[in-house]
Amino acid sequence: MLKPSYPIRTNRLILRPYTPDDLDALHAIHRLPQVTRYLYWEPRDREQTREALKRKITETALLEEGQALTLAVELAATGELLGDVLLIWHSRAHRSGEIGYVFHPDHHGRGYATEATRAVLELGFDGLDLHRVIGRLDARNEASARVLEKLGMRREAHFLDNEIVKGEWTSEIVYAILRREWHARP
Repeated sequence: MLKPSYPIRTNRLILRPYTPDDLDALHAIHRLPQVTRYLYWEPRDREQTREALKRKITETALLEEGQALTLAVELAATGELLGDVLLIWHSRAHRSGEIGYVFHPDHHGRGYATEATRAVLELGFDGLDLHRVIGRLDARNEASARVLEKLGMRREAHFLDNEIVKGEWTSEIVYAILRREWHARP
């Protein structure tokens, strides 16, 4: 079980639960085709973003396996919403989880996704006592692969044409890191 104390602060970022006031900023992210290119969903209109936000608002703790923790990521200096990070608790018995992230393209290339995801990995390993955490991505998403590699995750699998997403066959890459590897990194 994981009930984080909020907000979570990193060097440059604040990770916190979503609120209804985040609708405009979240929609500015979810409406962009370049954001959803490698995701399962298409760009969202305002009402679809509102529905997604309602779900995100409830994802503030991991009480049972199968649940997701989704945190808004804002720039500490300005309060601007940059995107979000996700931790899914897959299995209590196998102590496994999964991470994910979505950031506005205006903030790509500055290390924000790596910094925020590092904080979520710490929650998974130190707060939830996970043994193994994975990150899954569309094989074409090289920027996302670099984030996972910077976090010390290793590429474990490349599944060719394993899913039809948005009407086309896509390939998936899976990265992973074990608790002992996480704690042994420099």
